[in-house]
Amino acid sequence: MAATNMKETACEEIHRFAPDLNKISQAIWKNPEQYYEEVSAHHVLTDFLEKHGFEVERNYKLDTAFRAVFGKDGSGPHVAILCEYDALPEIGHACGHNLIAEVGVAAGLGVKAALQASGTGGKLTVLGTPAEEEGGGKIDLINADVFKDVDAAMMAHPTPYVTAFPVYLSDVGCVIKFHGRASHAAGFPWEGINALDAAVLCYQNISCLRQQMKPDWRVHGIINNGGVKQNIIPELTELTFSMRAPTDAELNVLKEKVSKCIEAAASATGCTVEYEFDRKKYSNLVTNKTLANAFEANARSIGVAFTPQEQLKGMICGSTDMGNVSYVLPSIHPIFFVGVGGCPNHTREFTAAAGSPEAQPYTLDVGKALAMTAVDIYTSPNTLAEMKEDFRRDMSSA
Repeated sequence: MAATNMKETACEEIHRFAPDLNKISQAIWKNPEQYYEEVSAHHVLTDFLEKHGFEVERNYKLDTAFRAVFGKDGSGPHVAILCEYDALPEIGHACGHNLIAEVGVAAGLGVKAALQASGTGGKLTVLGTPAEEEGGGKIDLINADVFKDVDAAMMAHPTPYVTAFPVYLSDVGCVIKFHGRASHAAGFPWEGINALDAAVLCYQNISCLRQQMKPDWRVHGIINNGGVKQNIIPELTELTFSMRAPTDAELNVLKEKVSKCIEAAASATGCTVEYEFDRKKYSNLVTNKTLANAFEANARSIGVAFTPQEQLKGMICGSTDMGNVSYVLPSIHPIFFVGVGGCPNHTREFTAAAGSPEAQPYTLDVGKALAMTAVDIYTSPNTLAEMKEDFRRDMSSA
């Protein structure tokens, strides 16, 4: 069977299961679960994949991760299609991970049908990756050697835009604790050392730093503990910050600058400070050019409209642990529109959009485009070779 026919088979299979795929998405959307707590989503996805002929390993390496496999080792290229399904606190699926899971399952169904119908060799893994919003689930899976025999990894993320080449920054979190000394704020203020003053100065120092930051650097944070009572000089305060930059190397420079802001606040107030950068740093996304071009061509062939380049200028999507995967093997992470214009991710409006009927046609089309791109890998030795050469070149420069 020719690649064109395989792609048609994949698209037909996804179309056939459209109602079931929507039910999966709705089940996850209606029951939002935070990182490493995605028990219901794990059951919904693994039960469906097992029912439809995948060999499923539940609780794979992590409690809420899974691996669903079709095909055999050594029979051809091995493609992994990734699902995310964790939600945000209070605002639910405001990043649309229910749709990411739906895309992954849809693409998996399509690829499986195409391989079966054609007899083409190859291995397909639909991989459930928890804890993207916080926790770095993909980093844990990398460390567990889950990707060691995979040739390419792909997933897609809903946003207000459509592109195969999104910008995702390197990202690291930092927890900062200032220690002072408590005292009566009215009676004996001179006996106290004010940890809240240190926290406020730290926040302001970082805000002042922004004028000297590069346009694509990002620093943002909150004070999550400012003291316990207004008439007690605070003896302990805590802040949480995130730092982002286009590359891991630039992120290291930014970390050093922020560190000086933290230490200066402690020095000025007489507090002591302890701060720690998260050991699970998210790397910037390195999009594989060959795969992204193939995805775009496949998506356009079924009518997907891409956002004009002039509208994407300077647009940053945030950060993702898919960036870490892209440093391990050829990867793509295209973004797609959800049918409701103007609402950005991590808003209550996007939560509503991710659960709306309007999102379904776009989600299914992206699932089809990913499946078609996987078919290119299985059927075209040139695509496979060029993809690997792109990766080699990208890593040599990174």
